[in-house]
Amino acid sequence: MLLLGERLLGTPVMSLQVGVKVAETVEPVIDPRNLVVVAYEVDGPLLESHPKFIRIADIRELSDIGMIIDSSDELVDLEDVIKIKEIRGLNFKLVGMKVIDERGRRLGKVEDYTIDTDSFVVQQLSVRGGLLNNLSSTGHMIHRSQITEISDTVITVKSTDKKLTSLETQGDIHRTYTNPFRKPAEPQPETVTTD
Repeated sequence: MLLLGERLLGTPVMSLQVGVKVAETVEPVIDPRNLVVVAYEVDGPLLESHPKFIRIADIRELSDIGMIIDSSDELVDLEDVIKIKEIRGLNFKLVGMKVIDERGRRLGKVEDYTIDTDSFVVQQLSVRGGLLNNLSSTGHMIHRSQITEISDTVITVKSTDKKLTSLETQGDIHRTYTNPFRKPAEPQPETVTTD
């Protein structure tokens, strides 16, 4: 299932062992190399230390009542998992990053993202333009396959502008074009005349 990333913020983390909410999600830890959520930072009054994290691998189920885990022992400290510490140390925040195309034109900033809840892979970026663009535009949805580079400050995506080549280099465009809505002519039966 696909969900907006913001819908998973403030999600209760429920323990099967004690049957109550032990924490709630604060922010995702996203690996900028592949745009995969590896963990969520969590907070709550029952936690002994801060910050605590829930690894995606430890989430048993994501349901209407929240993220379900076996027990509060699944919540780890920053020092417990090297990968989480390494990625969190990059201080990568997807929401708010500038987005440009390959030609250097500014498209806007990441406002939100769509996440596949089966794999926790970011599938699409919701990009909103600047103040002037907001008045005339609803924003862009950019699929992950359009991303060409992610740096510390900017995400670069494929340009949507394509140069059209001249008719001389393309050949006769009218002979190669087929109307997909036209039904092919059905053969007419031959009529036989007798003298």
